[in-house]
Amino acid sequence: MSFFIMKTAFIFGTRPEIIKLSPIIKLFESKGIKFFIIHSGQHKDYNMNRIFINQLKIPKPKYYLLHKKNTSFIKKTVKSIKRILILEKPTFVIVQGDTDTVLAGAVACNILYQKENNKKKKYYNLVHVEAGLRSFDKKMPEEINRIITDNISQILLAPTKIAKKNIEEEKISLGKVLDVGNTIVDVVKKFRKKLDNNILNKFNLQKNKFIILTLHRRETVDQKKRLKLIINTIKNNINLKNFKIVFPIHPRTESKLEKKIFSKNFIILKPLDYFSFLSLLINCKLIITDSGGVQEEACILMKPCITTRLNTERPETIIIGANILTGYNSKKINSSINFFLKKKRYWKNPFGKEGVSKRIMNSLKKFYQSL
Repeated sequence: MSFFIMKTAFIFGTRPEIIKLSPIIKLFESKGIKFFIIHSGQHKDYNMNRIFINQLKIPKPKYYLLHKKNTSFIKKTVKSIKRILILEKPTFVIVQGDTDTVLAGAVACNILYQKENNKKKKYYNLVHVEAGLRSFDKKMPEEINRIITDNISQILLAPTKIAKKNIEEEKISLGKVLDVGNTIVDVVKKFRKKLDNNILNKFNLQKNKFIILTLHRRETVDQKKRLKLIINTIKNNINLKNFKIVFPIHPRTESKLEKKIFSKNFIILKPLDYFSFLSLLINCKLIITDSGGVQEEACILMKPCITTRLNTERPETIIIGANILTGYNSKKINSSINFFLKKKRYWKNPFGKEGVSKRIMNSLKKFYQSL
């Protein structure tokens, strides 16, 4: 059975999904494998999604979903994706991560797999890239999205050994579980040579004399006390007085903060394109974040990371000493900042070697040949 006659649907709708699926999409394109892209419309802002499609040079989505205000995003998206999948009849439907887009795509695909698939299961096989991540906090919407998607996927592509172990311990027997690594390794390795070398001059920065701050998660941003505590702790840390604080601010975060909360050493930026952000990561001293993806990028680039959350689905970064989990505790945030500013750290990247996308393609090929 020829691998090249199959068809694959890629579904994304947010910045991290676009970035992490891009190397697989580019590989499929170079190999002449049929595919199409559905954009859920979850991120509408140009700086939060379309700029990455253009910069990473992936094909524009064949389908771009539009949403009316005051309608359920997931419910509407499931219906729209179902209609598209029925029309296209893809062999594989690929989703990445833990967003509402992932859940909507997974549910739509599973409905068709269960009700409309033929006995040979040639259509609507759900592939979850970045399967098995667990924070073990079911109050987080992302955790529910991960668990549901893992439980209904035919192929679960785990980025690390711990993620694979999580799936095995949950005894999810429906799908085939593979430890392939994280596609962000391919992205970082490929594009770090094409970065903007003038980024420091552009923002009047010096190498290793600034830290990067990113905050966007609901459990942080939607509770103003937590958000203000993090900002004030960083602002009042004595050891950061001579550092610039580069804060690419998420639209949700910006709407919750008043400008007067920031001190003079804060540089507030609109969301950055990927190359600019990666350039800043490479040149910074330290990263403070609540983002899962940034924890990975920091680890790969050998940059210490402080995660201002109560838990993380990237425990590998904690275990190897690349990351410290502080919660919303001012003392812990302060002590972690002071620790990383004084001590250099070295670790082995836990997210796999380059070539993750190729391993994923080969895994899908073997699965397809077994149908």
